[in-house]
Amino acid sequence: MPRNPLLQNPSFLAYFASRVATTMALQMLMVAVGYQMYDITHSAWDLGLVGLLQFIPALLLTLIVGHVADTFDRRRILALCCTAQAAVAILLVCGSLGGWISREHILIASVALGTARAFQMTAQQALPPLLVPAGILPQALAFNSAGGQFAFITGPAAGGFIYVAGAHVVYAVCALLLIVGIAALTRVRYVNAPIRSREPVSWTTLFAGFNYIWHNKSVLGATSLDLFAVLLGGATALLPIYARDILHTGTWGLGILRAGPAVGALAMSIWLTRRPIQHHTGKAMFGAVALYGVATILFGLSTNFLFSLAMLVISGAGDMVSVVIRQSLVQLETPDEMRGRVSSVNSIFIGASNQLGEFESGVTAAMFGAVPSVVIGGIGTLAVVGIWMRFFPQLTQRDSLQRQ
Repeated sequence: MPRNPLLQNPSFLAYFASRVATTMALQMLMVAVGYQMYDITHSAWDLGLVGLLQFIPALLLTLIVGHVADTFDRRRILALCCTAQAAVAILLVCGSLGGWISREHILIASVALGTARAFQMTAQQALPPLLVPAGILPQALAFNSAGGQFAFITGPAAGGFIYVAGAHVVYAVCALLLIVGIAALTRVRYVNAPIRSREPVSWTTLFAGFNYIWHNKSVLGATSLDLFAVLLGGATALLPIYARDILHTGTWGLGILRAGPAVGALAMSIWLTRRPIQHHTGKAMFGAVALYGVATILFGLSTNFLFSLAMLVISGAGDMVSVVIRQSLVQLETPDEMRGRVSSVNSIFIGASNQLGEFESGVTAAMFGAVPSVVIGGIGTLAVVGIWMRFFPQLTQRDSLQRQ
């Protein structure tokens, strides 16, 4: 049996190890920050505000981070971002141990983490095509997604369990994982020489990513569909409320619930690696997002821990189908010299929308309660699916992931 070519690529494996370690650290950070904020304020609004303050830097820096990723060494960008996040984690350790950490300190830390993540997500998305031959890039993306989902599973679960020993212990472990990620990046070497942007900075170059996505209707439809599905259907910001007040499980249950969507996503990514989507791509994506919406509604109505966990697993599996389709469309069709700018837009549409979705969930929960907030979001996701199928018929009818 031939060996997997990815396992013979030391640069990709080093990148993969760094991504898993840093993603795990960030997931643990989110669990600890959210639960510590709720411990301090007992406010759904403040839980949503943590997400908003991570989203705002990504939104404001969209044009800048893309140009930076196309101009400078993406490995160094990632290393600097991880260093900044490790510094924030260490400060949170000091604040927790010293007893002086407050709502305001957590909000400031959220802004700092959101700023670092804005640069990190863009460089991270644009790096894999430089590490592997084009022929195995789809396999590398699937492998990379599986590793990311593993981190999404273990990170929240570990964060929830470790939090029992104190928030400062979680933050210390996060700092250590980020340092491991930085060390792994030093072993990354490019297989394909990067094409650096030599164009002078102008509005045209800064908006090149938006322009590309706007003129590629399949990519526009896929990314915007996922944006609104996550914005409306995401319930992760409210999981501390569900864990404590509805399901009555505490921090250990919070960690497991946070890991639930990643369990489903990991299982689906493994399935798609073995059985990739080859036909009826558009319909498969719309069906998966609809499944995500239904699972969100059922989770919102549930008062049983196991059933709630099952619904989160199903929602994660549905979301992964959309992720694989979107990443394939963006990575395979975008030239490297503008891949950073396109990735920055994609990060806003998808990655940072998680934080905006958390804010939306916090606001609606503060107004109507946690359960109505989640149910309304799931219904909104189903409505978005119907609207997008009407306004993006070329995406609905798309049969293959190959460039058309």
